[in-house]
Amino acid sequence: MALTAPPATASAVQINGNGVKSRVKATAEAVEETKANGHANGSNSHSNGAAPSPIESQPKYRDFFWTYTEEPHRTRRLAIIKAHPEVTKLCGPEPLTKYVVVGVVSLQIFLGIALAQAGYTFFSWPFWAVAYVVGATANQNLFLAIHEISHNLAFRSPLANRLLAIVANLPIGIPYSASFRPYHLTHHKSLGVDGLDTDLPTAAEAIFLDSILGKAFFCTFQIFFYALRPMAVMRIPFTKIHALNVVVQGVFDYVLVKSFGVQPLLYLLLSSFLAGSLHPLAGHFIAEHYVYDTVTPDAKNPENNIPIPETYSYYGPLNIFAYNVGYHNEHHDFPAVPWTRLEKLRATAPEFYDSLPHHVSWTYVIWRFIWDDSVGLRCRVKRKTGGRLVGGAKVAEWTETEVQA
Repeated sequence: MALTAPPATASAVQINGNGVKSRVKATAEAVEETKANGHANGSNSHSNGAAPSPIESQPKYRDFFWTYTEEPHRTRRLAIIKAHPEVTKLCGPEPLTKYVVVGVVSLQIFLGIALAQAGYTFFSWPFWAVAYVVGATANQNLFLAIHEISHNLAFRSPLANRLLAIVANLPIGIPYSASFRPYHLTHHKSLGVDGLDTDLPTAAEAIFLDSILGKAFFCTFQIFFYALRPMAVMRIPFTKIHALNVVVQGVFDYVLVKSFGVQPLLYLLLSSFLAGSLHPLAGHFIAEHYVYDTVTPDAKNPENNIPIPETYSYYGPLNIFAYNVGYHNEHHDFPAVPWTRLEKLRATAPEFYDSLPHHVSWTYVIWRFIWDDSVGLRCRVKRKTGGRLVGGAKVAEWTETEVQA
């Protein structure tokens, strides 16, 4: 069944996450901005009427969940501010972040050097054990520190945040903090928009990894998918901050190897790999936006206007290692609220969050993702239109000032 836009004069009832109904006028312009109503499980012809790609034409291809609706977070944010205007006071930098970053960076450098000086090498089991238990946890913490800093939540100064992100990047071993920020901010401004939101799997991933072995492969090596997919989907301009990130990381790696041998650097790189592999904290990558609720045939029908949840929170104990990234609905609703105040945000507006589906275990998220046939890379809500790139409508028109703003 091909998706078609709702009539230009139609009106419908949109239900946001807390069950509050708001009238939404579905005009032709709204459809272009993904503000018209209607959910659907995508078929071989999508919302813009384009012909399917060769991959999407495969007989066994199971498509994503395509929708015309506006992403839910802006709607809920406005409703929460109206009901609880005091939540805006939760926004702003968290001074504690810089101290946590310095502590974790120091811990990782110390452990890498200590393992080398104790005679443990990449091919010894204690090396891997420390890298998995401590190193992967620490580097996942640094991944999420960079995520937090990308929203300017460590300092008020944008430049100070960029520099702290470069420091947090050091134990990761490969420069990426400067590139992460524009991709991630575009993910927020263009949630689910095909071709803009690089957190979305591609059609090729959805078909070639649609099996137990394929999903197990994805979960094992997902750090590489998240590193390489953005560059394949869209390019961002190379700025002075990117250059500084590369130079500082290169100098750090060189000095580390020159002073203590290659083993400390191997420890840091292994920690980064394991942090994005079959590790409990890595479950957050999948838990945040993959559709885990069973989607009924009625919900797949665009005429029924039944919302499909596209962001899931997790409120378990692992948040303590992960800058409370499990509070993901809350984070997308209010990206300017730092990690230490997300729990307060939820407590302030429980009527908006208590009814939303959420995960109870990141480990179980990975287990079910691999073994449950109803969950897979295709289980993401996608939009053909809407959203915007950070800094302008076209990558070629981005300026350094716009991207770093």
